Amino acid sequence: MSDFKTNQYSSESFYLTSRAVCAGNRLQKAWIEIVDGRIRSVLNAAPGRGRIEDVGDLVVMPALVDSHVHVNEPGRTDWEGFETATQAAAAGGATSLVDMPLNCIPVTTSLQAFREKLQAVGEKLWVDVGFWGGATGGPKGNFGDLPKLLDAGVLGVKTFLIDSGIPEFPPMTIEEIDRVMPALAARGLPYLFHAELDSGETKGLPEGPSYSQFLQSRPKIWENNAIYHVLELAKKHNCAVHIVHLSSAEAIPQIVKAKEEGVKVTVETCPHYLLLSDTMVEKFEPKEEQTLFKCCPPIREEANRQLLWEALLQGDIDMIVSDHSPCTPALKGFGKNDFAQAWGGISSLQYTLSLIWTEGQRHCVTLPRLAEWLSAAPARMAGLGNRKGKIAPGYDADFALFDSNAEWTITPEGTLHKHKGSPYQGRKLMGRVVRTILRGETIFEDGKFPGSPHGSFLLKGRA
Repeated sequence: MSDFKTNQYSSESFYLTSRAVCAGNRLQKAWIEIVDGRIRSVLNAAPGRGRIEDVGDLVVMPALVDSHVHVNEPGRTDWEGFETATQAAAAGGATSLVDMPLNCIPVTTSLQAFREKLQAVGEKLWVDVGFWGGATGGPKGNFGDLPKLLDAGVLGVKTFLIDSGIPEFPPMTIEEIDRVMPALAARGLPYLFHAELDSGETKGLPEGPSYSQFLQSRPKIWENNAIYHVLELAKKHNCAVHIVHLSSAEAIPQIVKAKEEGVKVTVETCPHYLLLSDTMVEKFEPKEEQTLFKCCPPIREEANRQLLWEALLQGDIDMIVSDHSPCTPALKGFGKNDFAQAWGGISSLQYTLSLIWTEGQRHCVTLPRLAEWLSAAPARMAGLGNRKGKIAPGYDADFALFDSNAEWTITPEGTLHKHKGSPYQGRKLMGRVVRTILRGETIFEDGKFPGSPHGSFLLKGRA
């Protein structure tokens, strides 16, 4: 699956060991043999010879695979670019990202646009990066370009059933999705959905300026209805579908039923739906920066948040990803506090692991469970599960060295995203990434980035 630019790694093997290696479903003392940037073996006893690096009590986790990131390059690099995004990812313990097809310019909906994106990336990658394409509808739809895009190396495509917020990425109708889904099924690629469908319930309701008005303008039934149609089409075409950023807990029963019926569906949710609620938004100070919390679908009430946690713990939600969706402070509308006008999106790429570990303590979450949600499951969904997301022989030597007991506070000074605004600024967390290793090479350690960027493209069909 990976398109490696160069082989920078020595053939000499070495061992990484810790008292807490997250291999399989438990933490254990282990020695990880690494050669040529990959894991050759995982031993439960010390090797007789060879170089050994002992990291003591640090937890050695499989590095995160974040399959939902908006990097916005080329075209909107004033929002975010690959250099800052991949550094933030590395600082958060991620070594693999999958970039969304918007909000870059041009959007990744044609072969030419995809080539432009690959060219723009250049040598900026501190981590490995794959790419989602886009499937769009209407008069500007990419029906003719889609087959070439699917065969160019994208890992799958994403569609909106509602206005995406930018005119160059129009939504698709149910009929149009029905038309293109066979192309995804034939290639075995996942079809990702922003599952909101405006079915008329909010006609005449204002979208703001208050958060309560914004929340009422995007009800759960929009998600529920969209997911219903997606699941019906997935069943019809035997296509693997993926629901991005699930917010409505009401949609979970139909997802569970579809899985039981053999529909190939996976579901993600995000830190903001698991940590935040509407009352937290309305109590946030300073009030003029409450729009930091705007995202679509919206952050909902506390009872809904708890139900999402229950679904996650029961295995009905498969994974957690950041949905890092940055923009400029001006677009967030600071000072105006108008949710109707502010851009929707939350920045959290650097903090996902620590956020979920901290909140997970309330739910008795273990680190191996966290590794499944943040690493293994998104890797499988993106078609990277044969080499990313696990500590096992044959996998890339990608690790996050995690001090699970460290206490720290998110600050603007420590934030590596291009723009520092986040609803998590000032939040106290437990657990911090000390070091990140990509294919056997340290790319982040104690706040610094040794060496130079050497991340690679993760392209479908490239060995």
